[in-house]
Amino acid sequence: MNLHALLQARAAARPVRAGLIGAGKFGSMFLSQVPSTPGLMVSAIADLSPDRARQACRTVGWAAERIEATAFLEDGAALAARDDVDVVIDSTGSPAAGVRHALAAIANGKHVVMVNVEADVLAGPALARRARAAGLVYSMAYGDQPALVSEMVDWARAAGFRVQAAGKGTKYLPAYHQVTPDDVWTHYGLTPEAAKAAGMNSQMFNSFLDGTKSAIEMAAIANACDLGVPEDGLAFPPCGVDDLAHVLRPRAMGGQVEGEGMVEVVSSLERDGRPVFRDLRWGVYVIFEAPNDYAAACFRQYGLPTDASGRYAAMYKPFHLIGLELGISVLSAALRGEPTGHSRFFRGDAVAVAKRPLRAGETLDGEGGYTVWGKLVPAARSVTMKALPIGLAHGVALVRPVAEGAILTRDDVAPLPVGEALDLRRETEAMAG
Repeated sequence: MNLHALLQARAAARPVRAGLIGAGKFGSMFLSQVPSTPGLMVSAIADLSPDRARQACRTVGWAAERIEATAFLEDGAALAARDDVDVVIDSTGSPAAGVRHALAAIANGKHVVMVNVEADVLAGPALARRARAAGLVYSMAYGDQPALVSEMVDWARAAGFRVQAAGKGTKYLPAYHQVTPDDVWTHYGLTPEAAKAAGMNSQMFNSFLDGTKSAIEMAAIANACDLGVPEDGLAFPPCGVDDLAHVLRPRAMGGQVEGEGMVEVVSSLERDGRPVFRDLRWGVYVIFEAPNDYAAACFRQYGLPTDASGRYAAMYKPFHLIGLELGISVLSAALRGEPTGHSRFFRGDAVAVAKRPLRAGETLDGEGGYTVWGKLVPAARSVTMKALPIGLAHGVALVRPVAEGAILTRDDVAPLPVGEALDLRRETEAMAG
């Protein structure tokens, strides 16, 4: 609650200097807030197309003088080595790039804000451990759902409540797991031509629809909050905000959650396609349990939505503002030395599942593509079965057929490319539990 006061004090001395890698939608939303945040500046932006990054700055309303004073470059690792950067933000979406940039930032004594949830789920626990050893902050990105859920879980626990479930809402039907980039736009009410004109990437948007992004984000939350993961993936129960505490109780108590203290995603659609009443499609939630009868009575007295027993209560936030809120993470790292959530454990993993029967010799196209979708499973199960992480399921060839709906393993594909991403993944797998 004191972050703005700390920022004002810092503004009188020297601004917090951020370096942004990746000037896409998330990065652009962050850039739009920088001019109205005295004490925060972006000193450098790295993008595969510096001209595109400059145009992004113009699009969000940056003055010509601010653009002129900013360094634009192509290499994210070079940005991480600059003397005029305090906090490195990776907003690329590439797991391998995210790992590389985080390692470069840590090696150069910079804090890391990892917008790239794909990289965080692939190797975040190992990256966070390296940052801590160097006395640096490795942080989730505030505004994105994993950081917001982590904040709610931390609030509940710090107030003395036991967390029963936590997660987010999304639009989901079981058939979405087979959707490809060719037919994704019909589910968003767009034509392919309109989406292309708006610069929308069909594979990226498909990862939100086919369940992959939900698996990735729930794995990140489990790893940050030490929460359990359903043994065979997310159930996506249809649920509106008024029924959260009822639906997300443990099954043993009449709810639909596999056990206690777990992540889950609720759907904004009933299984027959009808909209859920008062859905949570854009929001996040936490379910917590009263530790005693007195607290349960207080839940009722102060209007908290509870289940019929009055023991389980829900707190939710109906929206998240993505990159518009990212400055909270940057400032928390630079001014407080604290992350807005970070991977401390390896409890959940997002693994590749065949969208259709796959043939030997086919090349996987990764998140949101034509060949695989990402499924959430416990990390211990993933490691034991040598499951192929969705973050490594891109550009690798199959060496044998895989049935539709089967989880891919390392034995199904050619040897994975040697590099930092694979090294950090192995470090992370050693932390499974």
